[in-house]
Amino acid sequence: MTTTRFAPSPTGRLHVGNIRTALHNWMLAQIAGGEFILRIDDTDAARSKEEYVDAIRADLAWLGIEAAREERQSTRLDLYQSAFDTLREAGRIYPAYETQQELELKRKVLLGRGLPPIYDRGALEMSDEERAAKEAEGIQPHWRFKLDHAEQIAWTDGVRGPAKFDPALLSDPVIRRANGSWLYMLPSTVDDIDMGVTQVLRGEDHVSNTAVQIQMFTALGATPPEFAHEALLVGTEGKLSKRLGSLGCDSFRERGIEPEAIIALLARLGTSLPVEPIADRAALLESFDLSTFGRAPAKFDDADLDRVNTAIVHAMEYDAVKPRLPDGMDEAGWHAVRPNIAAIPEVGEWWRLVTGPIDNLEFTDEDRAFLGQAAGALSAAFASGDAPWAALTSALKEATGRKGKALFLPLRQALTGMNHGPDMGELLPLIGEEVARRRLDRVAG
Repeated sequence: MTTTRFAPSPTGRLHVGNIRTALHNWMLAQIAGGEFILRIDDTDAARSKEEYVDAIRADLAWLGIEAAREERQSTRLDLYQSAFDTLREAGRIYPAYETQQELELKRKVLLGRGLPPIYDRGALEMSDEERAAKEAEGIQPHWRFKLDHAEQIAWTDGVRGPAKFDPALLSDPVIRRANGSWLYMLPSTVDDIDMGVTQVLRGEDHVSNTAVQIQMFTALGATPPEFAHEALLVGTEGKLSKRLGSLGCDSFRERGIEPEAIIALLARLGTSLPVEPIADRAALLESFDLSTFGRAPAKFDDADLDRVNTAIVHAMEYDAVKPRLPDGMDEAGWHAVRPNIAAIPEVGEWWRLVTGPIDNLEFTDEDRAFLGQAAGALSAAFASGDAPWAALTSALKEATGRKGKALFLPLRQALTGMNHGPDMGELLPLIGEEVARRRLDRVAG
């Protein structure tokens, strides 16, 4: 069975890049009839907060990204210890005692010589006596995974194609801190094995991590999952944007962005498929294929999101939005204002044209006389049937000879206080004869 996972650390809120990763892994599982796991990577007890765990759950629920199950790394520490012991006995883990300052100095020396800043494995040259002396000084080791330099690393990436790494050009990664806490690499590998993860889709910034973890899978006697690395999101300026790191569901909600719009945009961002206002997830799933993903940076543009959101809102039926509409707004009201809004929170401002109050505009004496005539023609227009606007404008055109803008604009201005807005044929019946007459009489004087 296809099994994917999304593994956020609860050290902050989800941002748009995280959401895209979660969505694509959920889609991979859905199209294969498999399982999508939410794995909370909370081994960093000092930085992990339960409020962020709750926020991650809430954001995914709002987006409709449902996990088949949830796992917490903090409950699985014994598994990591067991794997650590196994690898240590096999000679694949070793203690290292360098401080951050010492490591930084080594890195600068290598860079100064024009060499890649790879860890020199100096800890492997230490004798037992030297290690004992370090620990006698109170210096506790951090622990590194020893890469097998004789084992070339290769895999077929679901997005990037054939990938190869020479392990001799990689640093042996630190997998455990001196205080005993875990870094990302080993727990993630152990979890993928234990949870039966078959596909890992993540950002291209993890490519070198994948190379290291493939050796960890092998060292633990497991078959690695299939890996795919998608291009990272960039802003409209064409480079990585700090703003994207803070753009999350709260900001989307504040702007009135529908979850369907976010899904429609992110589902295809970075692919060769066009971004379209598709609210039907089945249609998005049907076209989702890693072969459509490109290696060029995926550009996130607010204008695209607003465009998709507007189109999706314009297609939403009354029953879907009814709980979010102002009191008293019925289906006819929704249909009247819907073409004028880009987001649901804007509805209230347009509904004010019906409920009032409206702005008072200035009119010429000639227009005021015309609007007085309109007030007198209202009763007959409403009595003519269910199209009072058409009846009213037809009668006034015949009586006054006005047409076009001279006919329609003063009426709209007097009835709504605006120069533009919803179709008056739909709006006037909602305003009603009594309120419409008061508004016309007020400006006619």
